[in-house]
Amino acid sequence: MNRHTRIINTICEMYPEAECELNHKTPFQLLIATMLSAQTTDVRVNIVTEELFRNYGEADKMASIEPETLRNIIRSIGFYNSKADNIIKTSNILVEKYDSQVPDNMEDLVELPGVGRKTANVVLSNAFGIPAFAVDTHVKRVTYRLGLTKNTDPDLVERDITSKIPKYLYTRAHHAIIFHGRRMCKAQKPECERCRLTSDCNYFKNKGVNNIVKK
Repeated sequence: MNRHTRIINTICEMYPEAECELNHKTPFQLLIATMLSAQTTDVRVNIVTEELFRNYGEADKMASIEPETLRNIIRSIGFYNSKADNIIKTSNILVEKYDSQVPDNMEDLVELPGVGRKTANVVLSNAFGIPAFAVDTHVKRVTYRLGLTKNTDPDLVERDITSKIPKYLYTRAHHAIIFHGRRMCKAQKPECERCRLTSDCNYFKNKGVNNIVKK
């Protein structure tokens, strides 16, 4: 077992309950929730989508929503203007090109407005059960601190991790690393004294200085 797999297995053992924390019932709802989640907490997204999905939980309904109505519903979320525009554009494309269904492949997903690799990977893994490793700010921070990557570009971090661990671990690893980043390996004041990974952690060894990603 290589170092990457050993460390990832340990994180998965630490958080056996780790799962997607965005509330959704369909692939479409997960897609929209993930689009909203950029620079915003999942807790805030879930508050907003509870109202949003009550009346606009399907692609055809979202495609016909008035832009100002959508902006008002998601106003408490960062970058709500651009997110509203992308959500309406994406919903219309899904209706017109995909019979209101969300594509189940990376190539088509990243062609949708406002959808990058991270969002696509979240949808593929959680909505369709396809092995995928999404890289958000928590994943980037934790994997860098643990020396699992020397990169900070999300695409390169994804490459560095997925090239070293088995596919069946991709989704579990993503969720467990996020849980670790939110609950223990925080950007500010990580709780190193509670962590089982200090012997592998560059951040701990360097006391948070010298080329350590903090955000």
